[in-house]
Amino acid sequence: MAFRFSLIPREEPFFELYRATTNQIRAAALELEAMIAEVPDGSTRAKTIRDAEHQCDTLTHDTIQRLHRTFITPFDREDLYALATSLDDVMDAIDHAAALIGMYRMQSVPPRARDLAHLVSLATDRMHAAVEALATRKPVQPHAVEINRLENEADRHYYEAVQALVDSGVDALDVMKAKDLLDELERVTDCCEDVANVIEGVVIKHG
Repeated sequence: MAFRFSLIPREEPFFELYRATTNQIRAAALELEAMIAEVPDGSTRAKTIRDAEHQCDTLTHDTIQRLHRTFITPFDREDLYALATSLDDVMDAIDHAAALIGMYRMQSVPPRARDLAHLVSLATDRMHAAVEALATRKPVQPHAVEINRLENEADRHYYEAVQALVDSGVDALDVMKAKDLLDELERVTDCCEDVANVIEGVVIKHG
């Protein structure tokens, strides 16, 4: 879906902040995928992810401060705010998933956790592409559709993984730890879908 911003100036530093944020998120998602593949030897990757989360917090703060100072914005202020906070939610969920592995001292992860982590990486790539499309006035719908597909696939992997845990007969505490990780990985894809919904809403308003 193409759209127009007929009276909006081309100089839009908000998009620079959004691009910087999605680049941090993509890098963190790749670190998380590698960390899960390497369990239990992923502590240095957890620190890298935490550093990215701090960077995203700074970028979100800068975006909101700029929003308060800017008279003319590229689209509605509530949408600028929603995009900034929804991107921050993605990063927070990635960071939380990484933190769980260390906090629970996990020595192994359920096989589907690796599948979910890969879907997280794919979804964050598409999320970055959707933000780029919004910034350059290109169609965002293909990216939003793919993010939705990836979220649906993540749901399927999640439910199958939880069912396998229930049927595994392993210790209840280990089941709880594994399920918490699966919950958070699936939540990342939900958060990516939230970002896509915000972006599609902007396009509809300005289409």
